[in-house]
Amino acid sequence: MELIPAIDLKEGRCVRLFQGDFAAETVYADDPELILDRYQALGAERIHVVDLDGARDGALANRAAILKLASRKGVKLQVGGGLRTFDRVRHLLDAGIERAVIGSVAVNTPAVVARWFETLGPDKLVLAFDVRIDDAGTPRLTTHGWTEQSQTTLWAAVEGFLPSGLKHVLCTDISRDGALTGPNVDLYKEAAKRFPQIKWQASGGVANAADLHALQACGASAAISGKALLENRISLEELKPFLPNASSPA
Repeated sequence: MELIPAIDLKEGRCVRLFQGDFAAETVYADDPELILDRYQALGAERIHVVDLDGARDGALANRAAILKLASRKGVKLQVGGGLRTFDRVRHLLDAGIERAVIGSVAVNTPAVVARWFETLGPDKLVLAFDVRIDDAGTPRLTTHGWTEQSQTTLWAAVEGFLPSGLKHVLCTDISRDGALTGPNVDLYKEAAKRFPQIKWQASGGVANAADLHALQACGASAAISGKALLENRISLEELKPFLPNASSPA
């Protein structure tokens, strides 16, 4: 399993929100390149970048910061937030982004996104399905920066994109995001069981190395982590098994 560190951008700065609440913001760096330097030094091969303003408003407010990160050598970026048109997706891919992360538009207009798969191919697209677990234990999707609730289940959404060749799914249990309470291992275990052909990226709740090992054991292909890394809650030695470019002991 690969650890993919996260950089969340709001007004050009690296921040973390608590459960998607824009009023519950912690700023970690005015210059996101400083955070990228830290992650590369750890040995990360791939970085997950989110335009929070774009996710909420649909406007690519952090476009300049994202393109600056994309110009850096030796790191692969997957970028999401506000990518609601094909032109925006194509622009980022042409600028050197490895994968575009598609959220709200995949939920609201799946037929449109299915055509993107035909044009761009499944390796270039990650579908980001953010979920709340309902009282019956069913994961239901949220959209627009977690501000709108859908009745669509995670399982139905994934099933609908299988004919398009869906390969990468990033799933966030938003009740765990930024809370350092541990990931929803049962959710990802069920996801991997239902759809073993999907490369599942687990997001939300990672607090320590035990959480990473638990996600690996349940079948996740990757884990996204932001707060735990930004606050140095996991040692380098504990991170090394999950970082492709981590240096070996001398």
